[in-house]
Amino acid sequence: MAFLAQFGDFDASSLDLLQRVLLVSDGTLTDTLEAAFLEPISLRKIAIQVVPARRALPELDVLAGEPLMERKILLCGESSGRAYVYAESVLVLDRLPSRFREELVESDMPIGRLWSEHKLETWKELLAMSRHPMRGLAAHFQSAPESDCLVRSYRVISGGRPLMAITEHFPATYQTSM
Repeated sequence: MAFLAQFGDFDASSLDLLQRVLLVSDGTLTDTLEAAFLEPISLRKIAIQVVPARRALPELDVLAGEPLMERKILLCGESSGRAYVYAESVLVLDRLPSRFREELVESDMPIGRLWSEHKLETWKELLAMSRHPMRGLAAHFQSAPESDCLVRSYRVISGGRPLMAITEHFPATYQTSM
């Protein structure tokens, strides 16, 4: 967990083990959630659209105007209905196989599992971690707006090229089945 310290005033010592595992996990987040909360996790689409980049995105080597897919999703427990993660992502469409692009829109499979199914070799590069009030996300998590959430942003790289930038929001307090 030493590399958590590189993110300025983010205090990792206040996190419990599960939060640390979620925030630094390089595996499939859905599998990590299922193991921790002992229930299947499903994906709920909030918004998916294809739009030109509004501005240049250096973290993806993208110029303004290039086509991107923007996704906002919620990972929820199938039996409890509880929201575990709210995620916003931006994908560079022309760097993905066409069948993969179609499935990103049509499938309700979490993206980590799609990477695996398509045998796409990827790795994550952590960009930032922080802690913020829930504010606009409070309704998704059924929390008070002043409740804290943990935020992780990273990019996914394949074949030496960045494919996707992701920001994930986690409740700062989890009640686990463990």
